[in-house]
Amino acid sequence: MAYPMPLFYQEQDTVTRDLEYLQEMYPAEAKKYQKVIAEILDRLDYEGSMIYDEYPDKWQIYRLTQVVVDKLKHAGETEMPQQPEQDWDRITEFVQVLLCGEIYKKRHMNQNGILKF
Repeated sequence: MAYPMPLFYQEQDTVTRDLEYLQEMYPAEAKKYQKVIAEILDRLDYEGSMIYDEYPDKWQIYRLTQVVVDKLKHAGETEMPQQPEQDWDRITEFVQVLLCGEIYKKRHMNQNGILKF
């Protein structure tokens, strides 16, 4: 094959579509968390952002997770009954998993489907 790069872009588009389709199947609670995560990551989507570091710092990911959880706690004060602290520990772990997935998606895709880093 003389020009393999266009096929690479097609593969990336397929991966993005698959990921977005599967994310549509998330439970309602996960979709709510993902929406907050996406809003926060949109603010961090700039050249030189920590989400585009070759090896993101574990502490920064943890701190970003806490920012998301704090936002969920404040939003939940009006929508949800008070959660026990044990539930928030479980939610924090779940948010961190979703956050890593969203960072992966942002790191690998832009308008053209080209790797950003």
